[in-house]
Amino acid sequence: MFKIRQRSCLLVTLALILTPCIIVLMIMGPELSTEQTLSQRLGECHMRLQYLESMSRTRQEDVALLSQYIIILQNSSATALTTAMPAQFITSNSSTLFTAGNGTSSLSASTNTLLDALSPESRQILRNASQAYAMQSHLSSSSSIHLPTAFNYLPHLLDDPNSLRPALLKSRGRSDVGIILGVPTVKREKQSYLIATLNNLIANMNDEEQNETLIVVFIGETESDTVFRIWKQIESAFEYHLENGLIDVVAPAPSYYPDFNRLHATLNDSLERVKWRSKQNLDFAYLMAYAQTKGTFYVQLEDDILAKRNFLSTMKKFAVTKSALTKPDQPPWLVLDFCQLGFIGKMFKTVELPYLITFFQMFFNDKPVDWLLTYFVESKVCRTDKDHKHCNTEKAKHWFHYHPSLFQHIGTSSSLKGKVQKLKDKQFGSKVPTFYGHNHNPPAVVKTNIAVYKNYQLKRAYKGETYFWGLLPQPGDQVQFIFSTPTYLKHYLFRSGNSEHPSDRFYNTTVEVLPADTLGESSPVWSTYNSTADGYLIIGGFDAIGLAEGFIDPKIGAIKEIRLHIHGDSENWALLSEIHLQETLVGNLDGEKTQAKKTS
Repeated sequence: MFKIRQRSCLLVTLALILTPCIIVLMIMGPELSTEQTLSQRLGECHMRLQYLESMSRTRQEDVALLSQYIIILQNSSATALTTAMPAQFITSNSSTLFTAGNGTSSLSASTNTLLDALSPESRQILRNASQAYAMQSHLSSSSSIHLPTAFNYLPHLLDDPNSLRPALLKSRGRSDVGIILGVPTVKREKQSYLIATLNNLIANMNDEEQNETLIVVFIGETESDTVFRIWKQIESAFEYHLENGLIDVVAPAPSYYPDFNRLHATLNDSLERVKWRSKQNLDFAYLMAYAQTKGTFYVQLEDDILAKRNFLSTMKKFAVTKSALTKPDQPPWLVLDFCQLGFIGKMFKTVELPYLITFFQMFFNDKPVDWLLTYFVESKVCRTDKDHKHCNTEKAKHWFHYHPSLFQHIGTSSSLKGKVQKLKDKQFGSKVPTFYGHNHNPPAVVKTNIAVYKNYQLKRAYKGETYFWGLLPQPGDQVQFIFSTPTYLKHYLFRSGNSEHPSDRFYNTTVEVLPADTLGESSPVWSTYNSTADGYLIIGGFDAIGLAEGFIDPKIGAIKEIRLHIHGDSENWALLSEIHLQETLVGNLDGEKTQAKKTS
């Protein structure tokens, strides 16, 4: 009995001790979770506030320039207005725009009308800027201070008043986004990866991410025909995404670039390489300048990369975590790095892009762009009286690397003529699939007159074992799938190109079927589809990103054969990374036949 009471007392004692602990844990758990969530939200608000402050500074700069221009209109003659630039004017000791004068000219009246149309806040900012300009005008011209601008680093821009006006701009005006993805592209000698890259980026975004993102494609070419051709490729492949504002396309005026033949040879590089890397610096600067007012974060990419699924959410979460104000004494980050190669996957705050743009402009002729980024960060955080190890330690406080990498470089043909680029990011992790196999395609005999490369045979691709890869296809070449018995098909999908060879797609190629039953002349099928001389119905074709997909009309009935028919020359090999032929289920067959008869 005593032992039972002793055990009871012990249990009661344990309960009294553990109960408060459990209660504390239950209370602290949600608090810790809430504190973490609150910290992340605070980080988001902090980044948002920085972005809004940068927008406010931009507006104030615009107002300051406008105020100077209005002063010029008031104090200069019409002749002077047509020949002088606003920033170059130094007015005489006349009254300012806001000082009451004895006369009221029509020009003053018009400017006052303009001012009345502004908000009170804008009028106050304009008044402050104008008064500051008026005070400066009392000084002699020799004592005026003129800060350096882009024209000091790139004086050739003064040769053409339209040098900073885009030669091509296609935009729906999307702004105030979370992340801007900058994708520079140029004409490549062998193969272009641009369409495959854009398709991959979009495919790895969900709808919410697409609504919070802007992809800016920069076409770094001066020949109008080349710019137009690249633009039409983008328009053809991504018409929907251009229309809803996900993609902007911009190209600079030819006069934006200097005479590259007059550049200084640096780093013992050949002139061609100096031209290439100098132009790349200017391309990045232009792209960043266009993007800096469009959102909170900017990510530099290239036109020959692959991205992982949900890469946007991963980047944003990492950026917000690093921006959260959990440690006030911790220095703010400068670069978030999502790829270990070159300049791919580098994220910046848009409010800090002007510093980077200016740095690129100053040293565009001297170093490659990825080197300049390293020197930029070192200039901000490293001490000259410390060793390299100390510098790396300081850089690590401002330049954070995310593991594993979110982007992989896939291109082998560099934009620099003759350069082969085989760099791969080893931290990208799992390999991107090179094919998507389906081993339930209906039984068929497959054949093609395209020369097969190595063991990438069509029959193996049809079984889902690998992809089909053939040498340069010619007009009239075919890829045939002849069914063992007439088959009712519901859906077809042919995907060409893959992650390693994105340009080896089927171009100018149609999808055709041969009905098993002879269709009468009165069949509505003949009015619905075009047909070939040998009796095949043309039901589809490959689009700009190398995909042919569609449903097969039940009115066609059973099919003897489906084939891919090539109608033009190709500069690339042909690769089928996915073949999927979906049969109509037996239970649905009678219903589809009945529906087809009703329709006819």
